[in-house]
Formats: sequence, structure tokens, C-alpha cells
Amino acid sequence: MLFRKIAILTIVLVSFSAKASFILLPMDDTTQQNHLKAYGITYWCLDKKYKASWLLNYRGGSFLLPDATEIRKECQIRGVSFEVLTDSEQQAVLDEIASPSQNMENVILEKAPKIAVYTPKGKQPWDDAVTLVLTYAEIPFTAIYDEEVLSDQLIIYDWLHLHHEDFTGQYGKFYGSYRNVPWYIEQKKGAENLASQLGFTKVSQEKGAVAKKISDFVIGGGFMFAMCSATDSFDIALSADGVDICEPMFDGDASDANYQSKLDYHNSFAFKDFILERRPEKYEFSDIDMTEKRMVPMEKDYFTLMEFSAKWDPIPSMLCQNHTQLVKGFMGQTTAFDAKLVKSNILVLGTCELNGEARYIHGQKGKGMFSFFGGHDPEDYQHKVGDSPTVLDLHPNSPGYRLILNNVLFPAARKKKQKT
Repeated sequence: MLFRKIAILTIVLVSFSAKASFILLPMDDTTQQNHLKAYGITYWCLDKKYKASWLLNYRGGSFLLPDATEIRKECQIRGVSFEVLTDSEQQAVLDEIASPSQNMENVILEKAPKIAVYTPKGKQPWDDAVTLVLTYAEIPFTAIYDEEVLSDQLIIYDWLHLHHEDFTGQYGKFYGSYRNVPWYIEQKKGAENLASQLGFTKVSQEKGAVAKKISDFVIGGGFMFAMCSATDSFDIALSADGVDICEPMFDGDASDANYQSKLDYHNSFAFKDFILERRPEKYEFSDIDMTEKRMVPMEKDYFTLMEFSAKWDPIPSMLCQNHTQLVKGFMGQTTAFDAKLVKSNILVLGTCELNGEARYIHGQKGKGMFSFFGGHDPEDYQHKVGDSPTVLDLHPNSPGYRLILNNVLFPAARKKKQKT
């Protein structure tokens, strides 16, 4: 009888120890069927107050979640691959990650960041890669624009994305090709009306004020992400504060004489010593952009993600998590950044050394942080006005779109002091 009780107790203990307690969302290149929606699952769990961990460099930057029926169900509904781990299996994973010999780290994710996307009213999700992937991953966001920024509403958000905006007041430098096209005329008129309603005599002045408010948001502790022309036009607007760099067809009067010499590069976030493009018909803001200086054919257009120490530099490690270190390049009005014009305190996260360009950069400003990512759409090599939207169901494992979602999720991480 005693032997029988011991046997039963042993079976119960073994069963208990084997009980599943954790869910792993693997993010390697062979196991995960939908990398992009895996970020959405993780965000959903944080929003539901579940605990979550980001396992840096473990199987492509996997996510560790508690085992719950509703989490399993949500993964199944969204088509996200997951593995169920016992307590002992989970501990073995954490022990491997903690080993000093492994370039891995376990980062605790604390809360779902509140996300704002700076975008004009009426824009569709496919007009912008970030809104497209946020919608696809089912990560909620609020669209805001100049009214909200200038009325200090940024304070309620943790993370801000800048739509492919022109903060210089030159209407995207579309003048040369589209000045007689109805959409351009309407867009220009709408921007002028909005500036007037907000108390500004010029669109350039209004956009400059918006750029300064966004700068204040970052300095105060916010996280900001920008792609394509929002990157260099933002820095140009900050450096040209109080200087008229717009020609008459943009703002009705002449630009300041010798305005190039009046730029203050101390005000810009990422770039220095850049030369502005004066010609209004030229579809370019400055020499920051590498689009016309590129010598890379499409079939060889890739950039490499830099490798950082996950234990010592978790922030750049988070931003570079991927299932591949080699990412397919893509074009935009601002495709990439001339490496010579990137400030020395800025981290280059992705580079195409073949062409001397930085594709993906990160920096700190005040208490906050920002990332700039060149190009328009990671899965549309040369996106043009009027092109069909990208269908992300065809690209659920896109490395380029993963970089965007790294930025979306990284404000959720428990902050550690960077060592470098």
C-alpha cells in the first residue's frame, strides 16, 4: 500500500513538473510562419497585462509569454507559430541566455506603449509602411497631425512615428513633376489653409513649429521613429529655424540670401554639414540622401545589420533583432544617408558599405531616443506615386518590416543603463 501511494505521488509530481507554463514565439527563419503578427501577439499580451520577455538573439529574437488558453487561441487565430514550454524547459532557455559565453539577453517587457502616428487626415494605411504594418500586426495606434502636436497632445503618447512628411514647407519637393496635377494643387491649398487656421502666415513656419514640438517630445523622454523624407526634412527644419529656405513658388517670397551659411547643425538630431538643394524643380532636399549617388543595382541592393552586445548594449540589440543579418534594400525619396554626414554620436544600425551609406540609424536626444530608417516600403523596391499597396499577407516574414516593429515594441522594455 505504501509503495502504491509513493508511486501515485511520483506520477503526480512528474505530471506537475511537466505542466506547460510558458509559450515561446520563435522568431528564427525556419520556425515562425508569421513574424510580423508575432509582434502583434506580444503587444496584445502586454495590453492584457500579461508578463512578457524579449529573448535577444535567441532564435531570431523570440518572445516568451505565460501559458494561457486565450494566448494560445489568439496565436492560432492570427497564424502565429508557438511552442509550449514546461517550467524546466523555460529555465533551460533562460540559463542558456544568461551564460556569459552567449551574446543573448532576457529583456523584460513591462507595458504596451501608447502609439501615435503623425499623418495627414485621409491617408490610407498603405500610404505609409508603418501604418500598414501596425494595421497588419493588429497593433492599435492613433493618427495625429499638426493640430494635436501644436496643442501639446504628444505628452500622452510613448512612441511617435513621422509619416513621410516634408517639414520644410516645400510640399515634398514634388513641384518639378506634379505642380499642375490636381492632387498637388489640392494638397498645397490644404496645407496653406491649415497653417492659416493655426495662426501661421506660411506653411514653412507652421511645419517648423511642429518639428520643434516633436523635438521637445523626444528631449522630454519620448521615442520617435521616422522613415524616408521625414528623416532629413525633420533635421533640415530644425537646423533652419528662423531661416527662410523656401523659394517663391512655395511660400510667396524669396528665400533668405546665403541661407546655407545660416543653418545651425547643433539643432539637428542626426545629420551635420549637409548642403541644401536650392533648385525647386529638383526632387531632393539636400545631399544627406544617397538616392542619386547610389551605384548599387537592384539585385545587389542589400544592407547589413550591425551586431551589438545584447548584455551590454540591449537597446541597439533590440532594434536590430531579426532572422537574418542581411536585409533587402528599397528606395524612397530619402533612400539612405551619406555616412559622412551622420553625427559622430549616432549609432549606425544598418549599413551598405558598398556605397558608403547608412540605412538605419539610432540616437539619443535629451531623455528620449529616435531611429531613422531610409526608404519608403521594405517590400516595394521603388515605390512610386499611385502604385498599388503592398499586401503584407505575401510578406509575413519581411526582415525590413521587422525592423519597424522592433522600434514599435522597444519602448515597452524595462530600461537598463547602457554601458557604451
